[in-house]
Amino acid sequence: MHHACDWRSAARTDTGKVRQRNEDALLECPKRGLWAVADGMGGHSGGDIASQLIVANLADLPLYRDFDARLDAVRQCLRWTNRRLSQELTVTAANPLGILGSTVVALLLEGRRAACVWAGDSRCYLWRGGHLYQLSRDHSLREQLVAECRFSRDEANAHPAAKALTRAIGASQELRLEILELDVQRGDKFLLCTDGVYQDLGSQTLGDAMSLSSPAKVLECLFEGVLRGAARDNLTAVVIGA
Repeated sequence: MHHACDWRSAARTDTGKVRQRNEDALLECPKRGLWAVADGMGGHSGGDIASQLIVANLADLPLYRDFDARLDAVRQCLRWTNRRLSQELTVTAANPLGILGSTVVALLLEGRRAACVWAGDSRCYLWRGGHLYQLSRDHSLREQLVAECRFSRDEANAHPAAKALTRAIGASQELRLEILELDVQRGDKFLLCTDGVYQDLGSQTLGDAMSLSSPAKVLECLFEGVLRGAARDNLTAVVIGA
């Protein structure tokens, strides 16, 4: 049995080498069994506002006694944040589309239960039994084209709008979150990260990092890998292990 306090985690964010500001945000609450990363969009006018608001609202959630109530509270919180952000669309010269939005991926752990909740292309991975599994599925045009069998993976990757998000917090009035629940096994390790981490590192490199003994070592390896390269985007990761 894992209680929330049995989980150890490590978290880190970096602006990278190209961007002026960091629009990513993270939440690390191992005692409450809740972690999240968010990747804001909207350029100068507030990608960082959106991602910080998501994280702050999740951090403010009361502590519910049972897992289902907690999962429901996370969903309601993200829905409420979405409504607030989508109503505050501000059109400025820096942000002509007026979108104040962010991806989010959150992980809830308690006892043998885990739930991953997300919108957008920030990801949740599971390292189990020497294998890396991508638990979340990107809400991007690329994934949609492949899922609808209209394009091969290579064709979808080449699409000029491949990275366009089909879901995000703040992008539309009605938020469609995706939720995946699973049973935790001994030795499981989880990784939450923004696209600034996984787009520069292949799944082989991610897996090699995740095989390391402690969350802190995994994190160090991931950041070293990305920052050795171009690091064109902000990068954020949270690693959770027993």
